[in-house]
Amino acid sequence: MAKVKPSKEQRKAAKAVSKEASKQRRKQIWQAFQMQRKEDKALVPLMLLCLLGTTAVVVGIGALIGDLVLWASIPMGILLGAMLAFILFGRRVQKSVYKKADGQPGAAAWALDSLKGAWRVTSAVAATTQMDAVHRVIGRPGVIFIGEGAPQRLKPLMAQEKKRTARLIGDTPIYEFTVGNDEGQIPLSKLQRTLTKLPKNIDTKTLDAIEGRMTALKSKGGAGAALPKGPMPGNAKQKGMQRTMRRRGGGA
Repeated sequence: MAKVKPSKEQRKAAKAVSKEASKQRRKQIWQAFQMQRKEDKALVPLMLLCLLGTTAVVVGIGALIGDLVLWASIPMGILLGAMLAFILFGRRVQKSVYKKADGQPGAAAWALDSLKGAWRVTSAVAATTQMDAVHRVIGRPGVIFIGEGAPQRLKPLMAQEKKRTARLIGDTPIYEFTVGNDEGQIPLSKLQRTLTKLPKNIDTKTLDAIEGRMTALKSKGGAGAALPKGPMPGNAKQKGMQRTMRRRGGGA
């Protein structure tokens, strides 16, 4: 069957949508830069250092090779320096965001939702009225439970979820981690990196099969999606959240 080519009006509309989306992305990046610049006084000097330093190094190498390469190395150095400066900006923004989110309810769920690749994340499969929560991640390593909150309250929740899950997945590995800054815990900023470094124990087909079995747990206990998708600022709305969790049967 022959493909139908889009009309001139359709191409024009698609181009306009793409242009508007690009404009919005640039606007968001600029807003993020302005916010970060106000909070991070070292950002601009470090970005300039990346730009100028990289350009100087590339141009210096070009000068050693010859005049022809020298002229080509100038735009190349500027482009490479700008790229490194942008990467630096992105990493400092990410670090700042993690720092603000650290310790807030829902922060781990927010970080897990940003995982890239074949990860199936279910937030708050178990929770308490004190905003402790256990999140479940299914990936190539197996099944992973991530706890955030008070360790003494998380321990029975994690044990219960692990026991219920083990009945369904057989020999598939189960991992447990607790987010926090104390000994034996994983800092929020290192959570994604920790998960991606785990060994790949199962293939995608097995992953899908496990996910299908785990859907049976949704209606059996647990707090469900009782926590917010991202970290909550301060103590905002916590009382309302706790009432919602009680109605949904969150454990103590």
